[in-house]
Amino acid sequence: MAKLNVNGTVREFEVEDDTPLLWVIREQLGLTGTKYGCGVAQCGACTVHIDGVPTRSCVRPVSTVSATEKIVTIEGLSPNGSHPLQKAWVALDVPQCGYCQCGMIMAAAALLKDKPNPTDADIDQTMTNICRCGTYNRVRAAIKVVAQGGNTKSAALSIVHTDGSTT
Repeated sequence: MAKLNVNGTVREFEVEDDTPLLWVIREQLGLTGTKYGCGVAQCGACTVHIDGVPTRSCVRPVSTVSATEKIVTIEGLSPNGSHPLQKAWVALDVPQCGYCQCGMIMAAAALLKDKPNPTDADIDQTMTNICRCGTYNRVRAAIKVVAQGGNTKSAALSIVHTDGSTT
C-alpha cells in the first residue's frame, strides 16, 4: 500500500507506480474538485499544491510523490468555501462553466502566498491556466481584490446579479 498526505490526512491506496497523481486524487481518494483537462500539463485544471508549489497533477506519476510531501487540493484549501479567493470568485462571478476554476484558484493561492500584492505582470506570468470561457479579466480582478483585503467594490467591475444587487 502506498501512502500520500492529502489535505492533512495520510491516505493509503493501491495503484501502479506510473499512475498520474490526478487519478489517485480523483478515483482512489474521491476528491473530484481537481479536474482532468488536457492530460499534458497545459491547461492547469488539475493544479494542486505539493509542499506549497502549484503542480499539474495530470502528468506527475504518483510514485514521485512521497508520503512526507503535503498535497493540498481545492477541497483542502477551504472545506467550506471560505478561503478569500473562493469568496472573491463568487462575489465577482468569475466562473462561467466553472470547469477550470478549481485549478485557477489553486494557482492564484500559490501566487498570493509568494507575492501578496502581485502586479499585472506577476499575475500574467503566474496564471498560465487556460479558461475556455475567457474569464481572465475577472480572474485578475479577484486576485487583486484578495490582495487588497477582500473589498469587491474595489474590483472596478460593475456586475448586476440576478437578485438586482451589484458588486
